[in-house]
Amino acid sequence: MEVTAQKGEGKLQQVITIGRHQLLSDAPEAFGGEDSGAEPHDLLAAALAACTTLTVTMYARRKGLALEDVRVRITHGPKDGGYAFQRHIEYVGALGPEERQRLTDIANKCPVHKTLSGAIRIETQAA
Repeated sequence: MEVTAQKGEGKLQQVITIGRHQLLSDAPEAFGGEDSGAEPHDLLAAALAACTTLTVTMYARRKGLALEDVRVRITHGPKDGGYAFQRHIEYVGALGPEERQRLTDIANKCPVHKTLSGAIRIETQAA
């Protein structure tokens, strides 16, 4: 999969193309943007939230668990010289404590969680 970003119509707006999908990213007005799209850290948080809900839902379906819905809220920002994501998960359905704990274990194994928690290498080529 290839992701591209290029200047949009706004001062700092970027048009992001992911396969056949497009979305906008921008900076808040306080940083010179027009707030016409999510800022980059919000996109990372959204990826973590979406991956968590997808992973947990697929697991629950495979195991026949009574999960009706999973709601994920991510708060994020600079912390202790780094950057922190706090993930809050709400499981909706007739689940026992052991099933909820298992779903949390599965959430911690979602691919985006693993990526953000592991060693990340960025190799840059400029033209």
